[in-house]
Amino acid sequence: MSLPVDTMPPSNDECWMRHALALATRAEREDDEIPVGAVLVSADGDVLGEGWNRNITEHDPTAHAEIVAMRQAGMRLGNHRLLGATLYVTLEPCAMCAMAMIHARIARVVYGASDPKTGAAGSVFDLLADPRHNHRVEVQGGVLGEEAGARLTAYFRTKRARKP
Repeated sequence: MSLPVDTMPPSNDECWMRHALALATRAEREDDEIPVGAVLVSADGDVLGEGWNRNITEHDPTAHAEIVAMRQAGMRLGNHRLLGATLYVTLEPCAMCAMAMIHARIARVVYGASDPKTGAAGSVFDLLADPRHNHRVEVQGGVLGEEAGARLTAYFRTKRARKP
């Protein structure tokens, strides 16, 4: 006997995306950064690294949530290769982050909201699946995407309202 869809337990992807959403909340509350969070999980289900947008706070254009999480994982593992790992991120990765994932040999990326302006996992560009690269990253988009998108929309709406 199967359970009705609305009573099914959340998938691992949803659970990890909730973790990434909590990190996105920290970006906004602690650093007044765009609320994007990321968590990198090993094939065994261990957290290797996590982070949120810090590019404004750190004066670093590369300090996107995905990069922060991958840097932390690389330091933890003592390796620039993050083989078999899945990256959960609340917003579709940009070109910079997508190429970093390819170089790190990440197995999979799961994202929440699509980015219709700079998305590089299928929305605007499809860098992760490009056959010209020596590694391809499996992509799953839209996991808790409405919630992730609503947070981003609310953040920017609030920012615009504060401007004189």
